[in-house]
Order: sequence, then structure tokens, then C-alpha cells
Amino acid sequence: VCIIIYYKNISTLYCIVLKKVFSLHRQNIKTYKYSNMNIEKTKAQMKKGVLEMVILSIISKKEAYASDIIQDLKDAKLLVVEGTLYPLLTRLKNEGLLDYRWEESKSGPPRKYYTISEIGLKTVGQLTEGWDEMVYSINQLIK
Repeated sequence: VCIIIYYKNISTLYCIVLKKVFSLHRQNIKTYKYSNMNIEKTKAQMKKGVLEMVILSIISKKEAYASDIIQDLKDAKLLVVEGTLYPLLTRLKNEGLLDYRWEESKSGPPRKYYTISEIGLKTVGQLTEGWDEMVYSINQLIK
């Protein structure tokens, strides 16, 4: 019998193995606990680790507004909120990897459109090369 318990956005799987089907005595029950909490944290850390490369890659293909970037990430099933994206864009701009321009909007305040700089292009190329090498190595290890 397996039971999933949801508590404060953390799901925990409890499996109870019965030695005798009709007997529920304490000595006949073994409980195993498996937690998704560490897996979800690890997945989040992996995503954070590649987010800069992915954003630089998106902007290297086309000039992009923050909403465009979020939509591209959403389409790729990499959900990122604006509160994560804007500070990252600012940091990449301050590091000289991105440039931006303002454009008036017909429906609201002016929009900031990002483009990749020459340094950004070199950086995304190096990051992509490193990513390909790492994926190859990891695939060799987990097969």
C-alpha cells in the first residue's frame, strides 16, 4: 500500500509493506519514506545553472523584450518568473553581455528590448560548447 501525503507544498511518499495481508499488527508493518523535496531542489539548481546560457542564447537569435523571453522559456517548459528574469537581465547587461534600447509602446510604458553584445556572443558560444561537453560526459556516466 502506498500513500502520498501533501504537506506545505512538499509531497512525501510513504510505502507500507504488509507481511500478512489481513494482519495489521505493528510488528508486521515496515514503513519506507521517500521525499521529493531534495529532487525538486536539485532540479531547481540545475535550471538556475543554465539560465544565463539559455537567456543569452534566446537573445542571440533575436532582439527580445522580457515578455518574449519569458514566453520562449515557457514554451520550452522552463518556467521563470519576472522576479527572477529582470535581475538576471540587469546583471548580464552590467557585465557587458547585453545591450538594450527603449521603444515606445502603444499600450503602456516604453519597453526595453535586449540585444546581445559581441562579448555576449563569444560568451554564449563558450557556454554552449561547455554545455555540450558536459551533456556528453554525463550521458556517458549514466548509461
